[in-house]
Amino acid sequence: MDLVVKVNAQSNLITNIEARRALLLNGTWQYIVDPYETGFYDYRYKELKESNTDAYWNSDVPVNKTDKKEHGYTDKNTLKVPGDWNHQKPEFLYYEGTIWYKKSFDFKPTGSGRYFLYFGAVNYRADVYLNGKKLGMHKGGFTPFNFEVPASLLKEKDNFLVVKVDNKRYADEVPTLNTDWWNYGGITRDVKLVELPQTFIQDYVIQLGKPQPGKAPARNPEVSGWLKLSDAKPGESLTITVPELKVKYQVVSTGAVTPINFKLINPVLWSPEHPKLYRVVVSSATDQVEDRIGFRTIETSGEQVLLNGKPIFMRGICIHGEIPQEVRRAHGTDDAKQLLLQAHELGCNMVRLAHYPHDEAMTRMTDSLGILVWSEIPVYWTINFGSQEVLDKAKAQLNEMITRDHNKASIIIWSVGNETPISQTRTDFMHNLITEAKHLDSSRMISAALEVNYAALKNENVVDDPLGEFVDLVAFNEYLGWYGGLPDQCRTTNWSTPYHKPLFISETGAEGKFGFHADSLTRFSEEFQEWYFKEQVAMFKRMPSNYVGVAPWVLNDFRSPKRNNPLYQEGWNRKGLYDDKGNKKKAFYIMQAYYKEMSKRVR
Repeated sequence: MDLVVKVNAQSNLITNIEARRALLLNGTWQYIVDPYETGFYDYRYKELKESNTDAYWNSDVPVNKTDKKEHGYTDKNTLKVPGDWNHQKPEFLYYEGTIWYKKSFDFKPTGSGRYFLYFGAVNYRADVYLNGKKLGMHKGGFTPFNFEVPASLLKEKDNFLVVKVDNKRYADEVPTLNTDWWNYGGITRDVKLVELPQTFIQDYVIQLGKPQPGKAPARNPEVSGWLKLSDAKPGESLTITVPELKVKYQVVSTGAVTPINFKLINPVLWSPEHPKLYRVVVSSATDQVEDRIGFRTIETSGEQVLLNGKPIFMRGICIHGEIPQEVRRAHGTDDAKQLLLQAHELGCNMVRLAHYPHDEAMTRMTDSLGILVWSEIPVYWTINFGSQEVLDKAKAQLNEMITRDHNKASIIIWSVGNETPISQTRTDFMHNLITEAKHLDSSRMISAALEVNYAALKNENVVDDPLGEFVDLVAFNEYLGWYGGLPDQCRTTNWSTPYHKPLFISETGAEGKFGFHADSLTRFSEEFQEWYFKEQVAMFKRMPSNYVGVAPWVLNDFRSPKRNNPLYQEGWNRKGLYDDKGNKKKAFYIMQAYYKEMSKRVR
């Protein structure tokens, strides 16, 4: 059987970092604001040499009284990590540029192992230095990365870790200049110094292979995948155990990447109703790592989506990685719990994590709670589709997203983008990403949120984006009655697609400010938003037989510089079913009732 997930031999990302011995470097960091990037470039705008004492990655302590220092880190200027800088200081609310972070720490190595600095995410560009030496640079604001630290560079006392963080937007980055969400800057997720043996288990895929098309998984299904060791030599013994299922599988390594294949005896398959996770232990001669993995199959069969061989209907909601009541980027278990329990109260069995990979705490919790996930990279609106460099950046983020989470049972859809305008150049770009995603992971559905060809036929809207030929799930964003016309247009509108595939509504919504009450014709009132969803729900009930779910936009109101109505928006997108204080709007109850009905109809 083919491996369900292929290894990227060039990836150096270490997965399941939570299970590793590590020094957590979260907490208070000192900072320097550097809008002119004086600490990085000289006055000719050339990058400073590593040894230059004016560089902000070098010590700010004068050697003697004649030593000139024009930078300094102090406890008067501190920021919390993880966390965006925008919400921590009023003067940083709109700041886009460079801030230097510095953390001092002590560290005593326990043996002759290897050491890696791991970052859950930094938005957007991170240049990382330890004790004056550059470890590397990473671009991409929502995916993890790690750099190896030479053991000789570490000191028992007063290590000097500096990260240059730059969140400026550029036309040739991913995302590009124009987005509809807040550009939170900073070290927004965990930072860890990880200690590993010389040869260690870097990554692995332990998942069910695909069943025969349209058939339920076998009673004793087959696991396939691979183990990736760092600096492995052929002939090393590797072991996978699943104690609850009495599995002990041994294989001899064939090099850095070793294929695996074994059967599970009558496992409980993971599903929203029964989110069963098994303790899985992977061992080598020098290393051992534990994980909790759910086993399930996901596929499309004709015009349906099958989970464990049975049709499912996705009762979804879109979520931004933001905690609105504190106006900040979400991170960690408590934030994931808040957002996912809100979705659970709505009646969701699925979430679209938009428009970028969310904190890993989210996907760990969706595994535990039994919530299906659409995970997406920020190829958003109009990026530079003709640039190979931009394509490479998008592929890098796609690789990091899939690598981090390819053992998460809850993730059933990898999305390569949102609302990209149709042209041959764009279609080639997106098709390339779809091909890459399928190469990296053929066990899940690949999709993208497409735009709609409104009124292509009389009283019928046709989803006819050329990408429909290449995706597994035809997903589209529609705002019938908000962007153009009124909600009663839904009464005479039907939907179709020329692609004989499942059809999913990946966004729909209207703005309504909590507490603003008026008649249903008044924009931005709760009553208008309520009317919008009443008409939408009536339309959902007339959808064609290949309609497999919907994810309204959006769970909570969220910050956006594009939304500047001084009475109703004030810098907020008000399409949330919850407002920014956690209050439920009238529209919430319309979708909740619909989901309750659908949960009884589709099992």
